[in-house]
Amino acid sequence: MSPALPDGIPVPDDGALPAWVGAGPAGAGPDDHAGRDFGVYLHVPFCTVRCGYCDFNTYTASELGGGASQASYADTALREIELAQRVMERAGLASRPVSTVFVGGGTPTLLPAGDLGRMLAGVRDAWGLVPGAEVTTEANPDSVTPESLAELAAAGFTRVSFGMQSAVPRVLATLERTHDPRRIPDVVRWARDAGLAVSLDLIYGTPGESLDDWRTSLEAALATGVDHVSAYALVVEQGTKMAAQVRRGDISLPSEDDQAEKYELADELLTAAGLEWYEVSNWARRARADDAQAPGTVAADPAFVCRHNLAYWRGEDWWGIGPGAHSYIGGVSHRTDGSEGSADLTGAPDDASDDAAAPAPGGREGVRWWNVKHPRRYAALLEAGSSPAAGRELLTVAEAHLERVMLGVRLREGLDLSVLTEVGRRNVAGMVAAGLLDGKAAIRGRGVLTLRGRLLADTVVRELTDG
Repeated sequence: MSPALPDGIPVPDDGALPAWVGAGPAGAGPDDHAGRDFGVYLHVPFCTVRCGYCDFNTYTASELGGGASQASYADTALREIELAQRVMERAGLASRPVSTVFVGGGTPTLLPAGDLGRMLAGVRDAWGLVPGAEVTTEANPDSVTPESLAELAAAGFTRVSFGMQSAVPRVLATLERTHDPRRIPDVVRWARDAGLAVSLDLIYGTPGESLDDWRTSLEAALATGVDHVSAYALVVEQGTKMAAQVRRGDISLPSEDDQAEKYELADELLTAAGLEWYEVSNWARRARADDAQAPGTVAADPAFVCRHNLAYWRGEDWWGIGPGAHSYIGGVSHRTDGSEGSADLTGAPDDASDDAAAPAPGGREGVRWWNVKHPRRYAALLEAGSSPAAGRELLTVAEAHLERVMLGVRLREGLDLSVLTEVGRRNVAGMVAAGLLDGKAAIRGRGVLTLRGRLLADTVVRELTDG
């Protein structure tokens, strides 16, 4: 079961954004938004089976019920794309071509490649794509063929992210993953033959997984020669089948020390193979020495990082298409270029009204909204000409600041320390002394996590947001 949507304030039936969004949070003009990247996320909520650990907004055929169909889903998503284009235009937002598109799920490749291509064409028709736009789809290893991958590449996809999770059959069985791990080298080769960049997603910390099991998975991923690997610690959310298994005592979760040891092993092996971390859970092929971002640093090659996810972590704008998808249009001061100086965390109270005709409330920093969860309700609203948004929230400057620190500090490029409050800046020295922040980077004005800091990132965020 996926988690409940957050509480929020109502969204107009036509999906209209607050009028102040188009002007920027402090009376800035729409050209300020034109300088921000704009991404599109396309959610495909279908799965063949539901994995016991998964709490994403996904549905098997038996869970869909009437009124929702995989066969008609692309047409439904296209309706929201058209609505999104109208909403942004009416808000006075400067027209921006899309920098990145990410199709996630669920298992997007359960849809025919032609349907995914039509959805991408809808994005292109609505906004255009920047030259060299990154276009990614997630895929299960057992949901693609050489032909379907070639069709995706021909439609304009540039990248595929395979949910490998583990190379150990016993671990995959615990996760209730259905693919044969021996298929991984084949699908990587097929994707590359089609001209697609490839990422592999791994999960560590599955109940019963040993350190040797995890090493086997890492080595199997690296043996394919991919240029990008994501490695995520398993988090067992309440309401999932696995949470019930843990509660009954059928399986036991690993200790924090076990998780830390596996993360350290991942960083060791991936780094040795020529991949560098660029976000706490993501590694990409190393850049040439003369391309490093600063003297004495080693960085991932921008050609191999996931630019769509970087846009999330940097606080750029995106529109989420599909059931349960979230969207965000931010204020111009929520930038990572260091141009806006230190934070002023005054702001309107959380219950400030959302009057679409009103000027920007004091201290508002952006608007986030989310769609209804069930595909049947989602389709019905769009069919009736209404927005599928279930609710939204208006971020205060303080809330946006907290998110900026939480996300920015996860990046290898680091957080611009000038955006911290006075108390947060005073705490930097302590974080360096504790071995959680890199001292040389701090001298350059960047908050960059050490390996130990990556394991204790939540502690660092608390200290940098006034403790």
